Amino acid sequence: MSTKQANGIGHGLATATGLFFQRKLRATLRQPIWVVAGLTTPLLYLALFGPLLNSLSDELAGARGFAGGVIDGFMPGMLVLFAYGCGTGIGWEVADELTSGVVERFRVTPASRFAMLAGPALRDMVMFLVPAAPVIAVAALFGFDIRPWGLAATLILLGLLTVAVSAVCQALGLVLKDIGTLAAVVTGSQLPLMLLSGVLLPISLGPAWLQALAHADPLYYATEAARELCSGGFGRAAAFGFAVIGGLTAVALVWATRVYRRAVA
Repeated sequence: MSTKQANGIGHGLATATGLFFQRKLRATLRQPIWVVAGLTTPLLYLALFGPLLNSLSDELAGARGFAGGVIDGFMPGMLVLFAYGCGTGIGWEVADELTSGVVERFRVTPASRFAMLAGPALRDMVMFLVPAAPVIAVAALFGFDIRPWGLAATLILLGLLTVAVSAVCQALGLVLKDIGTLAAVVTGSQLPLMLLSGVLLPISLGPAWLQALAHADPLYYATEAARELCSGGFGRAAAFGFAVIGGLTAVALVWATRVYRRAVA
């Protein structure tokens, strides 16, 4: 393949991805209630749950990321929760488009199946990154210490997490086809993933068996990395976080692309 042909394929993939991204973004903006609802969730956690942790400040002082204060350890966990949530909703959209015949009509288009996956995933990443800014600003009013480089690295890491979750949920929507079944799988897995990740309280406060079990949860590594990065460090937790979430994103994209190719063959 010549360089010119490779450039043409790359340009075509980027164009198709952009078109699918714009399609999903326009659909989201036509229903701003979902944007508002997604934005209020971390704010409610921050306003209504965060103050409860102040009484545990002595116990939390020794946990990773909590040395600077309760809010400094709590806010990264909320960002992880927000990033994960922004990637789950696409599964319902894909399942609905499958049953309504939209996916079937994509079969006659020459668009890359990867672009069909990547466009919505990028929309989900944007829907995490843009609303995250006001949430972080509000957290700063509560005393969250913003370290720009650490926060930027955290947002990159969690942007990858959103893409990975979006890819998996899109694939599940195509595989399961039924919205009820998809809802049972996604919501059923969400609770143990969240509890074992330590987004609300650090897992280090739990018994040894719980800490061991948490290491099987990819969100645990994202949470530990986010807390370390937001505290201004880049050590083992951050390195493990990027390795685990980066690997998860790559695997999720490869698997979901194959599912799209079978569904839109």
